[in-house]
Amino acid sequence: MDYGPVWLRRDYWESLCHRCAIGPWQERSHAAKCNRTALPEKNVHTSGSVSYATHSQKLHHELERAPTFRELFDRTHKQKGTDDYVSESARTIAETYDRKMADRYADGTPQPDLDLEAWVDAVGWPGKG
Repeated sequence: MDYGPVWLRRDYWESLCHRCAIGPWQERSHAAKCNRTALPEKNVHTSGSVSYATHSQKLHHELERAPTFRELFDRTHKQKGTDDYVSESARTIAETYDRKMADRYADGTPQPDLDLEAWVDAVGWPGKG
């Protein structure tokens, strides 16, 4: 609490620290921590706090064209400097999605950048609303 950002008024900083130290926020924080540790293989990414939009811009600059959805997925789910996925789950999802796309768009049929139905099938979403 003693080292707040210089651009934020001291009273605002203290109020924010107080709010984060009590009740509902602490409960949500604890629940999120438990969820992250329950399935560690689902919470491994290589992008940190970098958004998909930022990755897309960087990849667009590198490739000198708009990156595909799969290129973005690989950028954020593979170890830097290797061709290894960060988890078995990420590898399985990528392979399943590629297989579904190949089955759906065989014989030169134009493929969309992202087929949401194939993606949901690959990820195995349990019907999230």
